[in-house]
Amino acid sequence: MAKLTHADGRTFVEQTPVIIPDFSVKDLLAHCHKRSTLRSMSYVVWDFFLLAVIYKSTIFLDARITPEYINLPHPFLYTFATFALWAVYSFATGLVATGVWVLAHECGHQAFSDSKIINNTIGWILHSALGVPYHSWRITHARHHASTAHMTQDEVFVPKTRSERRLPEFDPAKEDLGGASISNDAMSELWEALGDTPIGAVFGPASYLLGGWVMYLVTNASGQRRYPAGSNHFNPNAVMFSPHHYGQIIVSDIGILIWFCAVIASIYHFGIFEVFRTYIVTYLWVNHWLVLITFLQHTDPTVPHYRAAEFTFPRGALATLDRQLLGDCGKIMGWIGACTTHGISETHVAHHVASRIPHYHAWEATDALRKRLAQSGIKLQGRPGGWAEMYRVFKECKFVEDEGDIVFYKNAQGLAVTRPVLPDNNASDSGIEMVDKET
Repeated sequence: MAKLTHADGRTFVEQTPVIIPDFSVKDLLAHCHKRSTLRSMSYVVWDFFLLAVIYKSTIFLDARITPEYINLPHPFLYTFATFALWAVYSFATGLVATGVWVLAHECGHQAFSDSKIINNTIGWILHSALGVPYHSWRITHARHHASTAHMTQDEVFVPKTRSERRLPEFDPAKEDLGGASISNDAMSELWEALGDTPIGAVFGPASYLLGGWVMYLVTNASGQRRYPAGSNHFNPNAVMFSPHHYGQIIVSDIGILIWFCAVIASIYHFGIFEVFRTYIVTYLWVNHWLVLITFLQHTDPTVPHYRAAEFTFPRGALATLDRQLLGDCGKIMGWIGACTTHGISETHVAHHVASRIPHYHAWEATDALRKRLAQSGIKLQGRPGGWAEMYRVFKECKFVEDEGDIVFYKNAQGLAVTRPVLPDNNASDSGIEMVDKET
């Protein structure tokens, strides 16, 4: 928690300085790009092997939750045990299937293989099987990588501004533009508009995790707000696509149509209950992990966002965080989270610097990048990624100001816990000096 002080009817926050990177592209990563189709494919085989093992083990155990095999003191406990078994099944398969999603994502970055045909074929198959329009999302995701943290060009997780949240207008007599202080009456106005009850603070992240991914694809929720209403990933004429993308969007839509028909046919053949517990809940878990991982990679009080005057590709690439998925649940769960999802949360900064690095080289690239950034005093490792962190970030990241070329999130009290500092290019060789950047 940032330290707060109160004086003369104002509240002050002790802000943590955040170094704004000033690198060129070649200053960062220049190795670890070698791709192996065979090695990449082995991870696909491994993930599906894990899914098969989890399914077969669950079916085996489910058949033995009966009085014939185990003696439980109450009949209800058999139902509870069955429910618990399938809950563990869906959680486990959700993590592994998220790993499958990550491999398809690598195909979209051409990081899976040296062959574009193999990349797009495998990526289309895997993403379609998870209800993802492969080319449609690949295209907008590439634009996200090119403009990460750009207030008017990024594709997703774009902060809402004060005016977009319809908050009281900024008054320099009552508030500091950088969020270092605010008068008590202005704070009360903002809190009345933005403050969460405990139930509301839980409901917001929960609804986002459950439906955020589908809503983004269908309605552009949390996406770039300069796009017109109705923009989505299934319309080949949508504003986010160019005319030459038309055929690729149709191919993506065909994949989704096949997926949808396969789900309906499975329900008809096996029944809604069987499909729900074996696939649909797993599918919802994948969507949940996807939103949790990517939201926390790009959203935090310490992550800057840029307007055009201050944006560069290296700054955008470094406006993200590495987090240990499930690390807040202990070392074992952190290891499971990293292994099943192929380190997508733990090596994300390196992925943004050079997206064609396959995940099996991303760990080495991450180590090299962290050493390079540490020389400039930059550390981009956030708190472990999990539900508690999702709750914290949702409460701390409410809006950014309409003014300023480098902006940080403010909370419901109108305070920002961080402030930007830039390297002083005129500093002597004896050390790195920093100068405050006015927002």
